[in-house]
Formats: sequence, C-alpha cells, structure tokens
Amino acid sequence: MMDAALRAAVIHDRLRPLYPDPKPALDHQNAYELLVATVLAAQCTDARVNTVTPEFFRRWPDPAALAKANIGEVEAVVHPTGFFRQKTKNLVTTGKILVERHNGRIPATMAELTALPGVARKTANIVLSNALGINVGIAVDTHVRRLSFRLGLTTSENPVIIEKDLMPLFAPEVYGEINHLLVLFGREVCKARRPQCGDCVLNDVCPKHGV
Repeated sequence: MMDAALRAAVIHDRLRPLYPDPKPALDHQNAYELLVATVLAAQCTDARVNTVTPEFFRRWPDPAALAKANIGEVEAVVHPTGFFRQKTKNLVTTGKILVERHNGRIPATMAELTALPGVARKTANIVLSNALGINVGIAVDTHVRRLSFRLGLTTSENPVIIEKDLMPLFAPEVYGEINHLLVLFGREVCKARRPQCGDCVLNDVCPKHGV
C-alpha cells in the first residue's frame, strides 16, 4: 500500500500538467479585493461573487472607503451572495480595523488576518498565498476536504485537522498551488456526487475512501 507522502507526490506530479497556471477563480487586483471576495464567497459560488465585486470595488475601492460605508448600501450590493447582513457587518468592521490598526493595509500574518471578523484559516491562507506570496498553510475548502479524504491524505473531515495532515506532505512553496490543483480537479473530475473515476489520472493510486 502506497503511503500518504508518496501518494501526495504522485498527486502533485500528475495534476500539475493538467493545470499549468492555476489561479484563484475570484477576480481581484490586490490583497484587499481578494480578502473581500473570499469573505463574500462563503456559502456562495465564485462565479456569483464575481458578478457582485465589480460594483463593490467601484464604490468601496479600499479599506478607508469601506470603513465609512453605509450598511444598507453594502447590504444591497452583496445581497446576491447570501448571508448578506452578516457579511456586510464583517466587511465594514474589517474596513474599520484595517484603517485603525493596520494603516489601511492588509496584514501579512495568519494571526492578524484571523483576528478580522469572518476570516478563518481558509480565507487567510488564500489571501496570504495568492496576494502576498506567503505560504504558511493550505486553504481547505469543500473540494480540498473531499479530495484529501478520498485520496487517503487524511482520515478526518475537520478542515483544521486536514490542513495539519496535508502540510507535511507538500513543500511550503506549493501550498497555494496544491489548493488550486485540488479545487480545479474536484470541480472537473472528482466531483462530490458522481466522481469520474474512469477518466481520473489518479485512479490507480486513489483508495477511493467514501466513494
């Protein structure tokens, strides 16, 4: 039986050619925009978030503008993403914190990012890796969680434990990349309800846990 470390290496080697330039599906130009978009993406598709953020960033292009935003106006813009009241509260509060404590900049540490309302490790990892080039962990979303379990890289379904299980299996410089690879592969091949095992490049090394 192939151990998790070897399987992880095979997974990375085989998925990398399929997605040679993986990037976040959320449209953004800087760390602030990626932070906002990722918060809005909670319980919402990236595609829908991308229909909302152009207007959001036109009206509130930076933390200073967001800190002064009218709650009702923000709610109206983010309404299509769901849970709009809580997301609005978190984002406007985040704008104020960024201005008051971080000089309007996006903090570059896990501790500071996860101190922001509505920001857990997944969101922080996405921002740190993709916008700031800092790899301190692996973002575990629904696709990464599902594939990590199916592929035998973890026995847990808890995102925090999954991240701890994954990190020793990959080099830190590819933490962001492995998130993108698993997300893309999960959307296209290793789907939640009908995984396309017959067309899967990992079929021979996958223990198919839970399938």
